[in-house]
Amino acid sequence: MKAKEIQAELEKYIDLQKREFLPYFFKTGKGQYGEGDLFLGIVVPNIRLVAKKFRGAPFDEIAILLDSEYHECRMCALLMLVERFKKSNDEERGRIYHFYLSKAKRVNNWDLVDLSAPYIVGEYLKCRSREDLYKLAYSSILWEQRIAVVATATLIRNNDFIDVIKLSEQLLHHPHDLMHKAIGWMLREMGKRDKDLLVQFLDKYNTEMPRTMLRYSIEKLTDEERKHFMKR
Repeated sequence: MKAKEIQAELEKYIDLQKREFLPYFFKTGKGQYGEGDLFLGIVVPNIRLVAKKFRGAPFDEIAILLDSEYHECRMCALLMLVERFKKSNDEERGRIYHFYLSKAKRVNNWDLVDLSAPYIVGEYLKCRSREDLYKLAYSSILWEQRIAVVATATLIRNNDFIDVIKLSEQLLHHPHDLMHKAIGWMLREMGKRDKDLLVQFLDKYNTEMPRTMLRYSIEKLTDEERKHFMKR
């Protein structure tokens, strides 16, 4: 089976020190956001090498990798999809996009989201309805919510900020610190392109924003502006 072949290729790059370190880095302890995730101990550049080699694998084999208990197998599957998406026509991109959404529950850590959502979801929705972003944002699953936020990186690069504002308002009172960081990052990146729009948002909402979200969003403002918003 291709999935077994791909995992065997990944295992050539196992680093035992990384295998010990990564579970701590990705918070896999009881009650933490990555609880129960398992790691082989492979760094991202080596996972990319394998993903590029096998990017043409069929969806059913990619699905097997996405269902793996090993973090690196899931990452490899997602990077395979990203590589294929780059080189596909619009029809094939649609298939990749819908397959990705069908397996969104397996995109279940922040790095998996960040390495895939902008390059599949963001790219596909760039010139389409954003309805799916809001379905993801309304999900009860943290990682699907993060996909909605991080996918906006592509929209921001194209100076398209409407959904950045709407999603930020919708998720303003989210309870999880990981989402506070993601939303703050999204607002900060928007502010690098349209500072006035960021300041308008902060003027309206900064007293409601969780502190982490606010800190991330104002990172690129002047010292005086940061002090002003943190004091409020």
